[in-house]
Amino acid sequence: MAYERFENPSTPRAPAWRRKLALYWQLVRGDRPIGWLLLLWPTWWALWLAADGVPPLWTLFVFSAGVWLTRSAGCVINDYADRWLDPHVERTQGRPLATGAVGGREALAVFAVLMLVAFALVLTMNRLTVWLSVVGVFLAASYPYLKRYTYLPQVYLGLAFGWSIPMAFAAVQGTVPPVAWLLYCANILWTTAYDTWYAMVDREDDLKMGSKSTAILFAEMDLVAQGVLYALAFAAFALVGHRAGLGMYWWLGLGVAAALVVYEFVIARTRAREACFKAFLHNHWVGAAIFAGLALDRAVS
Repeated sequence: MAYERFENPSTPRAPAWRRKLALYWQLVRGDRPIGWLLLLWPTWWALWLAADGVPPLWTLFVFSAGVWLTRSAGCVINDYADRWLDPHVERTQGRPLATGAVGGREALAVFAVLMLVAFALVLTMNRLTVWLSVVGVFLAASYPYLKRYTYLPQVYLGLAFGWSIPMAFAAVQGTVPPVAWLLYCANILWTTAYDTWYAMVDREDDLKMGSKSTAILFAEMDLVAQGVLYALAFAAFALVGHRAGLGMYWWLGLGVAAALVVYEFVIARTRAREACFKAFLHNHWVGAAIFAGLALDRAVS
């Protein structure tokens, strides 16, 4: 059977329910936390900025758990939408939906359960946060289909991945101030940039299958475009710091993050698949550096 390819032949055959759970864990990328972390850092930026320090613990729990749940649900619906493409892409051909180990209806059921649990958590927040979450569901569910019709799915991913920012401000302050939207724009630019590294990994396979991405749109100007995107992102982060009156530690964290981005260009300058994927993964540390600067600044101010 298809799921046997994921088992270790040297170990006793696991019960069917354990094999199925292992496949679901792969389906939601439980074994690959990078996507959860890239979504977590902007959420925590917003929570700490909105609360002017450590946010209320229940709000922190709801948003942190919600990040994992919505990211997992996003992975499921992405694989469901891409089941025509993933079997032909080297990096994704082993995914459970691509191999047939998990069926389409099963995947939709997993998606629904994850989103219902996430929505149940959001219902403990105020009304504005609940209404904003409806927009978030639409963004998460529609994103996977963009690569069929536009070269800008990475921009749309930024819209979806950053939607926790206005939601976090709404949950903490009961409103979404201008600085929240500025942080949201900064995150869209940052997400577009790091997901373009990811798209550069799959560029050759996507071209063969007719899928679209910013990596294909930018073509031989990809590194220049990446430089522009990161520069605009950091300019927006600087405006956030200025408008919010953040101090030395914020700017120090931003400087460390900028140095980490420079390193990404060093390792990915050859455009090799492995190098571009490493540059993509490296953005976890960029997000962590920005958060460390913000958290330290709020702690000492």
